[in-house]
Amino acid sequence: MIVLGVNAYHADASAAIFRDGVMIAATEEERFRRIKHWAGFPSMAVAFCLKEANVSLQEVDHIAIGRDPNAKFWNKLLFISKHPVSSFHFVRDRFFNRKKVTSIEEELSAIGGIDASLLKNKIHQVEHHRSHLASAFYASPFNEAAVLSIDGSGDFTTTMLGVGNGTDIEVIDSIDFPHSLGIFYTAFTQLLGFPHYGDEYKVMGLAPYGNPSLTNKMHDVLEWTGDGLFKLDLSFFRSPSKGFVNYNEEAHLPIVPSLFGEKMIELFGKPRTKEEPLTPYHKDLAASVQRFTEETIFHVLNHLQKRTGLDKVCIAGGVAQNSVSNGKITRNTAFKEVYIPSAGHDAGISMGAAQYVYHQTLKQKRVAAVWSAYTGARFSNEEIEKVLQEKNIAYKKMNDDVLFEYVAERLVNAGVIGWFNGRAEFGPRALGARSILTDPRRNDAKDLLNSKIKRRESFRPFAPSILKEYVDEYFEVNDVVPFMEKVFPIRKEKHQIIPAVTHVDGTGRLQTVDVTVSPRYYALIEAFRKKTEVPILLNTSFNENEPIVNSPQEALDCFLRTQMDMLVMENIIVER
Repeated sequence: MIVLGVNAYHADASAAIFRDGVMIAATEEERFRRIKHWAGFPSMAVAFCLKEANVSLQEVDHIAIGRDPNAKFWNKLLFISKHPVSSFHFVRDRFFNRKKVTSIEEELSAIGGIDASLLKNKIHQVEHHRSHLASAFYASPFNEAAVLSIDGSGDFTTTMLGVGNGTDIEVIDSIDFPHSLGIFYTAFTQLLGFPHYGDEYKVMGLAPYGNPSLTNKMHDVLEWTGDGLFKLDLSFFRSPSKGFVNYNEEAHLPIVPSLFGEKMIELFGKPRTKEEPLTPYHKDLAASVQRFTEETIFHVLNHLQKRTGLDKVCIAGGVAQNSVSNGKITRNTAFKEVYIPSAGHDAGISMGAAQYVYHQTLKQKRVAAVWSAYTGARFSNEEIEKVLQEKNIAYKKMNDDVLFEYVAERLVNAGVIGWFNGRAEFGPRALGARSILTDPRRNDAKDLLNSKIKRRESFRPFAPSILKEYVDEYFEVNDVVPFMEKVFPIRKEKHQIIPAVTHVDGTGRLQTVDVTVSPRYYALIEAFRKKTEVPILLNTSFNENEPIVNSPQEALDCFLRTQMDMLVMENIIVER
């Protein structure tokens, strides 16, 4: 049985395809379009998935769309009745936009070359947050677990709680728009001078530099309720009737207007401008926002745990990308195990919608847990050589038994390496398939990377990839973290050994590297370990203010316009 999942007309448009419940391919449209958070119809991602599965659109049995305009219909009408006429266009476009959903048939028809009417009976509309829940639970190793989806908003919901059991997910509670932890975090992100969609990770990176002295004030903005949920004091925010996220029809980009209101400015100060330096107050505000967000998540999870009695939880949604809070869950709640997918953000909607249809709707049995995010594009040595030959670029070709040793030696000698290997990752984080790598022992590695390539804010940390057998030796919490989705404290005695990946608060965003999942990346780190006795590499995404590179041409372009020392694409090496 072939099931195609699609996230369309929403941020991080994507597609995923499954055969008998097993994910064959999944990718974001931005990887092909080269525009971050692209939000139109993912035609190139769909075509890629069909090609990888070696099927035509006609051979697809079910098509799952991760959006349902009919969800919470009466709740939407109640919202309209309580808000002025200015909400009409926003409500029409975002709440009841059936036109975009039905046009998916025509979009698919154009890709597959078949009549749109033949697709109608194959299409399933799956509510946004149910798709998130499915992406986490059905990919997890748990037969039974609590489930949580938490983000800005989708299909009029901002938070959804439930229980997963076998092939069934039961929703037990939810929070309606506009009461959203994602909106709360984004408003403060903007107030701190980070205005772009997706900038929230900058606040997370800045937070350890400050003191969470303003946390008590946050309770005025967001109130915890006795049922384990929360609500915003909307007087601090932009009027929800005007909408919180818009989508540019031509550029297909998510646009977020300023979400904070005058009352928030009165309590927390005027918005920081782009040119204004970050003051101690800004750092304290970031620390307070992060701390209060964590405490709110724990508030929700503790009630969810008590309500379900379960000790395992699966989490997805944009707020689930907050790796700092994720790493604290087992130490601040009664949950003992946490699973978060590689694409916990909206790109994962395509994956989750397909899984929801396969398991929940069709009641098909569960398959093996997903521990690999390598579901994207891949290229052979021959394809790579062709690109280099056409550009008249000199290169070397090495077998694996020589290559890992050769690259590790360059890393030891202060090399910055572009590493392009196997299938691209599904999700926002590079996991050793499209990565830039360097020696984590170097005190100057962060400055080196920012001056040569990344040119990003100095407060943002770089992450460690570690061989899974050595996690306990370097981290205070020993966990399997394949998708770099959790931050843990690094043991104090190791701070000086790996300063480049130790954040100012002594933590690191962990990625555990398993030889069975990432054999070539594992082999490179092992070669580095044999030379240095350190089983870790500094890993950051292979890009420069763009989506992560997808093809050899994009990798080469990034290499040539930056100051990387070496580009490794499969068995091909280009050096300066």
